Amino acid sequence: MDPILNPYSPGAGMPPPVLAGREDVLDKVRIALGRVRAGRPTKSVMLIGLRGVGKTVLLLRMRDYAEARGLLSLQVEAPESRSLPAMLAPGLRRVLIQLARRSRTREASRRALRALAGFVGALKVKYHDIEVGLDLDPEPGLADNGDLELDLQELVEAVGQACLSGDTGLIMIVDELQYVAEEELAALVVALHRTAQRRLPVMLLAAGLPQLRGRLGRAKSYAERLFDFPTVGPLPPEAAARAIAKPAAALGVEYADDAISLIFRESEGYPYFLQEWGRHVWDTADHSRIDREVVVAATPATVATLDESFFMVRFDRLTPSEKRYLRAMAELGAGPHRSGDIASQLDRAVTSLGPLRAQLISKGMIWSPGHGEIAFTVPRFDGFMRRIMPSEEWR
Repeated sequence: MDPILNPYSPGAGMPPPVLAGREDVLDKVRIALGRVRAGRPTKSVMLIGLRGVGKTVLLLRMRDYAEARGLLSLQVEAPESRSLPAMLAPGLRRVLIQLARRSRTREASRRALRALAGFVGALKVKYHDIEVGLDLDPEPGLADNGDLELDLQELVEAVGQACLSGDTGLIMIVDELQYVAEEELAALVVALHRTAQRRLPVMLLAAGLPQLRGRLGRAKSYAERLFDFPTVGPLPPEAAARAIAKPAAALGVEYADDAISLIFRESEGYPYFLQEWGRHVWDTADHSRIDREVVVAATPATVATLDESFFMVRFDRLTPSEKRYLRAMAELGAGPHRSGDIASQLDRAVTSLGPLRAQLISKGMIWSPGHGEIAFTVPRFDGFMRRIMPSEEWR
């Protein structure tokens, strides 16, 4: 069929044609945003899930929802090598300039801009990656102590006061939050706690891998009381069927039930994989009814594409030792696996693998679902590791 009309859209953060099976999560976040808009206290929201479940798509959808209701938004993605102050400062400046253009918020916004100037000036010595233009001179004593936890509290409070005076709120949207250092996570939690105590309209909407919940708890023991943690997982069969069949039906193309069942089995219901299978199935089909044979024919190309892009981009970041560790995990299957079983595959003591395990967790490749357990953060990565390192030489 015509590839130009192909309705499926695999890609990082690319919105699918049908966002199926996420109604509960979307409703939870809509209620939280509505409470911010109404000036009522609410918890911030952390979307937790593996790679490929559509967390970024949900963040983008909720940003649009917030902005359509008159809320201001700041959106960043946390890379492994950038500090939290460097990520937040430019977005806060943009928000405050927007507010400063409104006459009734001008004074509060200008004070918040002075707080930002003090914040940047005091912390630039420690966080050299902060790059932001300063619009006003700092106000002595306002967010300029040089202590991130103290200064971020004062800065976010000043921003919240400016939003309150303008009858709006600020939604800080942070993707890949698990990469933020625990010291910086602690400062963010404290700042959000301060705004919640002062009933200021500031909310964090973030997404991260499963280890994020534990990292927040270690950063501040009361963190779990400040946040809701909806889990974003693979789609159930009915929602996965809608995600595949509905976009095609809009173009006059029908799927046989056994074709959808096979796509679901191969993709395991993960939204990114569903889109990739849908794209290849569409391009393989030569008539408007897609049956099981078409899916079978399209599957090798789908797997090859996932290997070359989705999986390989993560594999290439690994050291040889990290690759061997993950290959040992893959030998045991999808997981989770006991650390001792992985060590046995490598003929190593469990304690000697601790630093290697920590490196892989920090890179977002694995996580610990329970004491002494390790699992992949990337679905189907065990199969990829067996394909990319097929012989016994890895041992």
